[in-house]
Amino acid sequence: MENPAAWQASPETFRNALTQAFPDAFLEPLTSSLRDAPALDFELEVAPDVFVMGTAVMPAPDYAHISIVDVTADAAALFARWLRDSYLPSTTSVLFLSSSVMESGHETPWPLPTTGDAKEIKAVLRNHLALPNPSDRHPRRPRPLPHVSGGHA
Repeated sequence: MENPAAWQASPETFRNALTQAFPDAFLEPLTSSLRDAPALDFELEVAPDVFVMGTAVMPAPDYAHISIVDVTADAAALFARWLRDSYLPSTTSVLFLSSSVMESGHETPWPLPTTGDAKEIKAVLRNHLALPNPSDRHPRRPRPLPHVSGGHA
């Protein structure tokens, strides 16, 4: 293995990990029309009555792009913690970026904390969402979390 921190991801390994952790998850394999790469749509319950829906695109074994949509910071933090602690070979291999922050002109992904529980991850997500819009006169106004994506080797 060239890079032990690389995800070594595939739709099959991700599907197996989701099935094991979330036995009632809805999983649908597909091919990403944007990247012409194997992908997996998923919807799962990360906590009682807390659902996460998204798509994982895995164009190469050392890289994956996982998008979750229409989630709260709480739900995103629960999913991110599972991803970091249960699926990935290294806790340093996750970067994230929200679409609302990208729309405000920030395009640099943030690293997911390498330790800590979902509450600590949620705090980092909230700080990320509080980034000021360069043209915004009210930089502390919170923005919703419509989309979070991450993935990095």
